Amino acid sequence: MPTVRERNCVNDKITKRPTMSDIAAKVGVSHATVSLVLNEAPGKRVSEKMRSHVLAVAEELGYQKTTPVNGPIGGIIVLLIDDLMASHHAAPLIEGVREAAEERGLAAITVVTGGQVEFAEVILDYLGRRQIVGVVYATLITQLAPVLPSKLANYPTVLLNCHQQRAEFSSIIPGDLAGGFAATETLIKAGHRRIAMIDAGKERLEASRDRLSGYRQALTTYDIAVDPELIVSGAWSLDLGREKMLQLLDLPSPPTAVFCFSDRVAMGAYDAIRIRGLKIPEDISVVGFDDDSLARKILPPLTTLKLPHEEMGQWAVAELLEKVAQPKRTPVRLKMECQLILRDSIAPPR
Repeated sequence: MPTVRERNCVNDKITKRPTMSDIAAKVGVSHATVSLVLNEAPGKRVSEKMRSHVLAVAEELGYQKTTPVNGPIGGIIVLLIDDLMASHHAAPLIEGVREAAEERGLAAITVVTGGQVEFAEVILDYLGRRQIVGVVYATLITQLAPVLPSKLANYPTVLLNCHQQRAEFSSIIPGDLAGGFAATETLIKAGHRRIAMIDAGKERLEASRDRLSGYRQALTTYDIAVDPELIVSGAWSLDLGREKMLQLLDLPSPPTAVFCFSDRVAMGAYDAIRIRGLKIPEDISVVGFDDDSLARKILPPLTTLKLPHEEMGQWAVAELLEKVAQPKRTPVRLKMECQLILRDSIAPPR
């Protein structure tokens, strides 16, 4: 009996439809790289030379996206999301899906499930009588997907901001580890060696674990010892950021720079630095994460990393339609780059 991979190949030969996998094989890159190029993901994730090469091969093979549009609204994409209130990042996730769907003549319906699998099942039953193109299943906090509704198996599905250990569905999450590395590396390249990390310290938060891992990796890459004294945990708010930064400044040898789990934590760090009569960035440099709307307004404006939530939502819709066109193709697991936004909170150490 042929394997899944073999059955897909047979199906491709019958339909003669070139796939992203065909392009990836000919170019010699991953499926994810081809997907980023063909779905026009922004940023510097793929070099212009490679982007041009992929597009040339796609044209050579006659690759075409299939868009299931029929009339002004060709169908419905259902966005199931577990929560809206635990974080301020829900809006760009939803907007990315809505915008990408609208561009393709589709309607996006957002349903907040509260993390209740049974409720999600009922919603899919109810909407199943409509013209559902597919489902985007999202979590507000980046995580390994919890128990998924069994009825997702009835629809083309993409996971947004969550993923699986064994990939049944395509998924996309932010590159938090690479983001933590980039934040720390930026401080190292500015000349800093005593770099602190104010971490959320919540074990269940994948973003917290990955950003801390990125911090550690950057230090070891540049042959800087990881000093446990410079890593403080338990900060996920402005008040806790202030408290933890004061703790760091009271060390016998305080840091000259600090990487904060989030922009809100960084704003608390700003308070603490000023309480101690110090200046940013002259006395201490600060980097945040998330690109909160206030990050560009505080003084000095905060260097940070932007979560690509809107782009992730757009990619999820494009990937979903690829699944509609090629139901048997292998799921894609993608981490999307968090863009480093340089502002005025970094300077060389004194």
